[in-house]
Amino acid sequence: MFDVIIRRASLRFGNHCVFTDLNLTLKGGQWTCLLGGSGVGKTSLLRLIAGLPAGETTGEVVCQDGFSVHHRIAWMAQQDLLLPWFSVLDNITLGQRLRRNLTDVFTRRPLLSAEVQEQAMSILEKVGLSAKADVLPQHLSGGQRQRVALARTLMENRPLVLMDEPFGALDAITRLNLQDLACELLQNRTVLLITHDPLEALRLGHEVYHLRGHPARLTDAITPPGKTPRSLDDNGLLALQGRLLDRLRHESFDEQTGVP
Repeated sequence: MFDVIIRRASLRFGNHCVFTDLNLTLKGGQWTCLLGGSGVGKTSLLRLIAGLPAGETTGEVVCQDGFSVHHRIAWMAQQDLLLPWFSVLDNITLGQRLRRNLTDVFTRRPLLSAEVQEQAMSILEKVGLSAKADVLPQHLSGGQRQRVALARTLMENRPLVLMDEPFGALDAITRLNLQDLACELLQNRTVLLITHDPLEALRLGHEVYHLRGHPARLTDAITPPGKTPRSLDDNGLLALQGRLLDRLRHESFDEQTGVP
C-alpha cells in the first residue's frame, strides 16, 4: 500500500479557473471521499489523477513508492458502461481480452486463459452473480448491473480505484448494500470516491473532504470515528451528516445568490 500525492494541481477551461494550487494526499489502503456541488471540478480532479484530458492542467500526481500512477488505476463510473452485446462474464473480462489481443477464429472473440476465467467466476461469486455469467446486461436490474461494474473493477486488480458516484442512481436499499459490498471487496485498496451523498461519504470514508468555491478549494478533512462501513444507527455519524448537509445547503444557496 502506498499514498498517492496530488501536488499543486490546477485546472482551467479557457478563462475559467476551476481550481488552482490544490494539494491532496490519498492515504494508502484507505477511502478518501470527496463531496461538492455540481460543476465544482470533482470529476475533473479524477480525470487529472488518471491522466485523462480535462482542460488545461498543471501539477503532478506521484506515488509514495516512487513509481508512476499510470497503469495502477481502476475506474468505476456512475453509469455501468456495460456493452449490451456482451454477457456478464465477457463484460467483466473486457480489459483482459483487449490486452491479450487473442481472437477465436469462429466467434471473433478474444480468448481467455483458464486462470482468468476462474478468477472472473470467483469475483462474480463474491458479488452474488455467478449464476448470471452468461446473461446479457439488458436482463439485469440496475443494482445487478452496478455489481457487474464493481466486478469488472475488481478484475482489473489495481491498487488505486477512482469511483465517480457509482451508487448515485440506485434506490436507497440497493445503494446501502452495494456500499457494504464495495467496502468489503476493496479492502487494502486506495480509493477516491466522489459522491453527492454526505451519509455515503461518512459511512465509507476514512477521510472526507468538501470541494467548494470559485476557484474551488478543499476544506480540512473530516475523519469519522469507527470501522467502515459505519452503522446507520451511530448518533455521531448522524450528527456529522447534519453538519455536512448544512454546509452543502449553504454552498448551494451562496452559488444561487452570487456570494463568494
